[in-house]
Amino acid sequence: MARKRLGDLLVASNLITEDQLNTTLANKDNEEKLGDALLREGYITEQQLIEVLEFQLGIPHINLSQFSIEQEAIQLVPRELARRHDVMPIRTEDYKLYVAMADPMDYFAIEELRMATGYQITPAIATKDDIFQSITKYYDLQESLADVFDDMAEEEQVDETGIADQDSPIVRLVNQIIANGVGQRVSDIHFDPQETELRIRYRIDGVLRTERSLPKHMQNVITARIKIMARLNITEKRLPQDGRIQVNIDFKPIDIRISTLPSMYGEKIVMRILDRSNAFDDLDKLGFNEANLHAFTSMIEKPNGIVLITGPTGAGKSSTLYAALNRLNKEDVNIITIEDPVEYHLDGINQVQVKEQIGMTFAHGLRSILRQDPDIVMVGEIRDIETAQIAIRASLTGHLVLSTLHTNSAPAALTRLIDMGIEPFLIASSLTGVVGQRLVRRVCRDCQIEIAPTEREQAIFKQRNIKVSKVVKGKGCVSCGMTGYRGRLAIHEVLVVDEQIRTLIMQSGNANTIREHIESGGTRLLIDDGLMKVAQGLTTTEEVLRVAAIE
Repeated sequence: MARKRLGDLLVASNLITEDQLNTTLANKDNEEKLGDALLREGYITEQQLIEVLEFQLGIPHINLSQFSIEQEAIQLVPRELARRHDVMPIRTEDYKLYVAMADPMDYFAIEELRMATGYQITPAIATKDDIFQSITKYYDLQESLADVFDDMAEEEQVDETGIADQDSPIVRLVNQIIANGVGQRVSDIHFDPQETELRIRYRIDGVLRTERSLPKHMQNVITARIKIMARLNITEKRLPQDGRIQVNIDFKPIDIRISTLPSMYGEKIVMRILDRSNAFDDLDKLGFNEANLHAFTSMIEKPNGIVLITGPTGAGKSSTLYAALNRLNKEDVNIITIEDPVEYHLDGINQVQVKEQIGMTFAHGLRSILRQDPDIVMVGEIRDIETAQIAIRASLTGHLVLSTLHTNSAPAALTRLIDMGIEPFLIASSLTGVVGQRLVRRVCRDCQIEIAPTEREQAIFKQRNIKVSKVVKGKGCVSCGMTGYRGRLAIHEVLVVDEQIRTLIMQSGNANTIREHIESGGTRLLIDDGLMKVAQGLTTTEEVLRVAAIE
């Protein structure tokens, strides 16, 4: 095989420019492969990379989920070697070993495989996700499950020594379930006890799906193992418990929040995966359009006032707050947060955990924070009038206060504060602005196709005065798990409190009056921002209408 360089192939195919290639080569780590760096920068998609390699090198592209993997081939290639080089053995034939590779131009990997197996290596191309999931399925989970079944009798009782020993099968099984979830970019892992089985479910891009079901007799040992990892009381099965785990998956630090809840068939456990490497640390990556980003940045750079992020649970409010804090985090400011719970640990910022069982509430903690000479205060959530009053008092005495509120829109936050019992003149004088936010699924870049909008879509776009000739949708591929979506992005509405809005608040103006005022002033509402992102080919109309209503 002629040794061609990947960068030259991509430039020759007009997928990237020489400047993009040189910039990526200059910025990538020594250990990082060029293809991975180009994917990270967004210059190419994985599908484009595969098509170039398939066409230029004549190496076929395969979907591993449609292949029957031979056990003999798996036994030839050690797990560590498969993991290190992102390869998956498929089958053997006439002293040839057929393998799927994410990078078929990795000649060092091919040579190492040849030396380790004694077979001539015939590569095919597969996506990294496809290979990762196959390695997990055929090497990790199958081995762990086989070991568990060998070591466990049907009625085996929980043995604390066995579930604390790092080399025990049940420990390896739980670790593999977590690692598999992290590899598939899950936000939550659910352990759902049913009458006859334990169901493992993954939430990917906001949607739950069943990953696998385990025998009922494994439920107690898995539950006990997770409790030991989170330092919870394994004998307490009647009350909910909360804990935290810190693990390293492929050398990446992962924080996991654990919540247990007694149910009819045993304790349900939910793991919230907090991948620090995926934490939003840059406001520019949050999906704000140019006008909204400028408005929000102006709000948080003011020396005092309250800035609120609104939306339902799971709308990404915390990510936006953390990104704002990262922007504001400088050596000459004192930033203190009070959260329930503290999700991500930020360097240089003092973070306080709410503990209501000992009287450490948002209001109590906020009072103490104000005696710590803060410049910027972040309150995880305004839940009651006491917290709201202290936050307003803090903003009026020269502090910048960032917080979240559960409302359906940005204008509704103003009336919600009034309903809480806050005097309108206090809201008018303290509030700087409100951001309404939702998360929508992003169309998979690897399988997206352009189509004409339907009649209903055309009517919706016309009603909102947005011009569109084409929309995109995902056909479904290996990269997105056949869903047509991969990843999420935020849609926003940003309400800047100006003098007219202050007057409306003083007059106890309702949310509809305020909405009409900001819309007449050119502010883009949630539905408009979402439809603009549909027009840009980032998401679909169905996704936008799922989270934002047409007024």
